[in-house]
Amino acid sequence: MHLHRSLGTRWTRLVVADAQSLFSGLTSVALACAAPTCAWAEDASSDTAQQAFAVHGQATFTLQVTPGFASPYAGTNSVLPKQARETFDATLYFGARLWRGAELWVNPEIDQGFGLSNTLGIAGFPSAEAYKVGKAEPYFKLPRLFLRQTIDLDGDVVPVTAAANQLAGRQRYDRLVLTMGKFSLPDVFDTNSYAHDPRSDVLNWALVDAGAFDYAANAWGFTFGGAAELYKKDWTLRAGLFDLSKVPNQPSLETGFQQYQAVAEIEHRQTIGGHPGAIRVGGYFTHGNLALLRTLIAAFQATGVMPDNASLRRMNDHGGGYINAEQEVAPGIGIFARASASDGVTEADDFTDIDRSVSVGGAFSGSRWGRSADRAGIAGVVNAISRTRQVFLNDGGLGTLVGDGQLHHPGNEWISEAWYQFGVVAGVTATLDYQFIANPGYNRDRGPVHVFGLRLHAGI
Repeated sequence: MHLHRSLGTRWTRLVVADAQSLFSGLTSVALACAAPTCAWAEDASSDTAQQAFAVHGQATFTLQVTPGFASPYAGTNSVLPKQARETFDATLYFGARLWRGAELWVNPEIDQGFGLSNTLGIAGFPSAEAYKVGKAEPYFKLPRLFLRQTIDLDGDVVPVTAAANQLAGRQRYDRLVLTMGKFSLPDVFDTNSYAHDPRSDVLNWALVDAGAFDYAANAWGFTFGGAAELYKKDWTLRAGLFDLSKVPNQPSLETGFQQYQAVAEIEHRQTIGGHPGAIRVGGYFTHGNLALLRTLIAAFQATGVMPDNASLRRMNDHGGGYINAEQEVAPGIGIFARASASDGVTEADDFTDIDRSVSVGGAFSGSRWGRSADRAGIAGVVNAISRTRQVFLNDGGLGTLVGDGQLHHPGNEWISEAWYQFGVVAGVTATLDYQFIANPGYNRDRGPVHVFGLRLHAGI
């Protein structure tokens, strides 16, 4: 982790200039690729036109500010009052159809900035645009490089719309989809139409994904692995195997599945009163070099000093599961809910310090009030930890994100979020976001924290 850097006007100007330059170039490329000779080729096996290759892009700037709040003491991982932090990322999405049903995608990206308190102090962190690694200077990374193979089985032919990491074309409703390479595990698992994309809906970590789903990832949220999805009528069965980070909460990924996570999910899609919805149930099993919380507590009780987690890491197992539901209830109105739990016996591996989490919310299209380019949403989540993790934090232990040095008055972390997204021009939005966080880091002595946010996003 890097030291905090204050928000500077110099980098704000740089971010805006970079975004303008990027999208000027992307627009030119996109217009060039709109011609049939660039974007489309005939699939020799059918009369369906399949997009041969595509280029998309996005840029997102997020600013979050928190005023003063009660902070009687602070530890290494505490959230601090009176601060402002910004993040910026710009991504290109290059895709090509290699053969029938096969798509290769690569996503080079430029990132810059920090989350509040260097992405520490709140288990349900308020910005999923902020990573565990922050830098004041723009830096390059390659979050995704993957191959997706779709094998048609049976059923009706359905259209596939063009999008980032998805070529336009058609496919069978019943199909097998294989994804292999480097990508984010939530690209495939625990998806949700109303709460899953911090660039266009909720921002909070525990609302974007199931809070207790400690999914395999490096410090930026990506990993190596593969997933298989079998679509059959209204059901989908998913399974995958992924590398953990070499060290919890760090950039380097394991190779060869020496430390791994297996994930499985079943999804059912339903229509209620003519409105679509889905229910997903998933589970995960992790085998990695992790410290047991009871071992760390025992060492503290024996010496009076909490040891560094790394000194007591051994190959251990842990796991958990989640339920994820979404349902359109009227045109332009959708609701969602998630519930998740983990065994709470080891240090958090690659996501955050949450052992139980329940979230609910809704999203609304501005077409209902005459602004079709606008969207809005409201959501809430309650996060909790096991009794063992409470003792560990009270003894001075440090989690992935939380650790105030003591936890004499533990309580569940309560978070609510409301956002309104304005459509500025085609492909450009501005979002106002507010989050209220009670008991940040499960500490009733700290907070409540008010987080005010601004998000600017452009995409083609």
